[in-house]
Amino acid sequence: MVQLPADQVRSAANRLKRAQGQLAGVVRMLEEGRDCEDVITQLAAVNRALDRAGFAIVASGLKECLSQEGGADSLDTRKMEKLFLSLS
Repeated sequence: MVQLPADQVRSAANRLKRAQGQLAGVVRMLEEGRDCEDVITQLAAVNRALDRAGFAIVASGLKECLSQEGGADSLDTRKMEKLFLSLS
């Protein structure tokens, strides 16, 4: 099991918190009856923010795996591929 460094955890958590705030804004927009196009635009922004956070987490995990004893030889390629594909 790979543990991310504290600075990477903070960075990912901050990205997710921002996305959480954006999503709350989208919910408010829906409840207020805002224009559908505006809602979809903001929802797309939330989706991109979540994607970026996910990719950052996977990339940090990959970097940690490669820096551990065994390096690339100990990397579970299928597992990493599955993680990347789950975000696409």
